[in-house]
Amino acid sequence: MGLFDGADEHERIARAPLADRMRPRDLDEFVGQAHVLGAGTALRGAIERDDLGSILLWGPPGSGKTTLARIIARRTAAEFVHFSAVTSGVREVRAVTDAAALRGRRGGRRTILFVDEIHRFNKAQQDAFLPFVEDGTITLIGATTENPSFEVNSALLSRSRVVRLERLSEDDLVRILRRALEDAERGLGGAGLEAPDDLLRSLAARSQGDARAALNVLEIAAAGAPRGAAGRATITAEVLADALQRTALYHDRAGEEHFNVTSALHKSMRESDVDASLYWLARLLEAGDDPLYVARRVVRFASEDIGLADPRALAVTIAARDALHFLGAPEGELALAEAVAYCALAPKSNALYVAWGRIRDTIAEGATDPVPLALRNAVTGLLASHGYGRDYAYAHDDPDAVTGLACLPERLSSSRFYEPTERGFEGELRTRLARWRQLREQKRGSDPV
Repeated sequence: MGLFDGADEHERIARAPLADRMRPRDLDEFVGQAHVLGAGTALRGAIERDDLGSILLWGPPGSGKTTLARIIARRTAAEFVHFSAVTSGVREVRAVTDAAALRGRRGGRRTILFVDEIHRFNKAQQDAFLPFVEDGTITLIGATTENPSFEVNSALLSRSRVVRLERLSEDDLVRILRRALEDAERGLGGAGLEAPDDLLRSLAARSQGDARAALNVLEIAAAGAPRGAAGRATITAEVLADALQRTALYHDRAGEEHFNVTSALHKSMRESDVDASLYWLARLLEAGDDPLYVARRVVRFASEDIGLADPRALAVTIAARDALHFLGAPEGELALAEAVAYCALAPKSNALYVAWGRIRDTIAEGATDPVPLALRNAVTGLLASHGYGRDYAYAHDDPDAVTGLACLPERLSSSRFYEPTERGFEGELRTRLARWRQLREQKRGSDPV
């Protein structure tokens, strides 16, 4: 079954949504993605020669993945099969691949299989494609909004070229919207509509680089635009606002964009950029992320990236978490914003984080020696007779509250795990630490290390 089987094109155009009607029909109509489809690019050349290998189209919604597949379908001499991972399973995969193998044995046309939302298949289901891609029975075109590194079988990934499509720019979207308003055959050109450029740019700015979303809003706005005496209609800011209602942020709580924005928040706080930190926080919350998930990340930041440079950061972030529990959203979100701003402006140190990693690595390498006898409690006479607690020195009995007692196993006695920075409160801790270490070495009768 082909992508456009038997459907009357004019009837299909008449009843299809504007976004579908305005899909580019060839590469010259395609807007954006010049980095992979511009003149002289390898992908464009392969499509024009009808010599395309297996590819994975990776990009955000509305960036042109399905449109590009349709253009390939129009140009190729191969049998083109459109397959949706949402509605199909392994049985349907087998039917397609068996038919492709039969065509190949009979010397017929090769088969291009387009799998929309290929990330919806689990890794085992994706295995069904592998032998047929490997032996050339099918040429696979997979489309996904998710990072193929995580969502596509590694064997399948290694046999396909990943083509990254970027979100469309505002200029690209304005061009697409203007074309839809002027095209009398497929668009709104026969409807007597007008829309100023600044309004189209406003719509483009709120469409998250998604051409489909922008065209859908334009179609709603066109239907709601009041008509004047001459029968013409103007899309005004009020009409557009009604159509938009609210900007739909592109964000998948379980997908890559969720982690991209979360990473941006963390790294902006680490960079002490409070404006960027608050912006990325708002992006997460406005897109519907769980505020308590965000709070957990901010609490983690306080201990990982601030640590003892400002011990109050952990208390502030825990208080923000508690405020979210108590107030809920949206009231509690301001407490979270307060914690993010505090963390962004706090002195930074990962010294404790590094120390913890060193200690875990040391243990993993086999340093699991017994606790020194002096540190063990002699809770019975038998234990005391075996040396438990022997040579223990009580720190409070010493004028300096330091006795020189060896608290690490002997082979780790010279280890230094925690090395504070001089930033924030850690500067004071660095001074204290140097003093304690010096005193311990003096009490042991050795030179300070």
